[in-house]
Amino acid sequence: MARSCDVCGKGPRMGNQITTRGKAKYLGGVGTKVTGITKRQFKPNLQSVHVTERGTNRTLLVCTQCLRSGAVTKKIKAVPFRLPGEAGAKPKGAVAAKTSPAAKIPKPAEKIRGAKPPKASK
Repeated sequence: MARSCDVCGKGPRMGNQITTRGKAKYLGGVGTKVTGITKRQFKPNLQSVHVTERGTNRTLLVCTQCLRSGAVTKKIKAVPFRLPGEAGAKPKGAVAAKTSPAAKIPKPAEKIRGAKPPKASK
């Protein structure tokens, strides 16, 4: 089985690896020279992803471009177990606690140990 994307079919491509030597002209050198060209393989960035497909969960090899574009939707995970009263709903007759504005005001400096009280402006 070839290492290719199960969604778009992207697989390895052939190309060249170019080896150079020398210092670039803009850096004060005489220029770079090509010393060798060899064949190489460019491989796609494949990720193993759990996918829900037609009601069944499968593992697919998918390239990152398909993941980022939304061509694949990930597996639907089971909802964790919750007790009947924990569903996020408030019990009957519950009243939301109100916070007073005074609770948000920081304590004065004289009550903090070691802090000097602010000087009065004239």
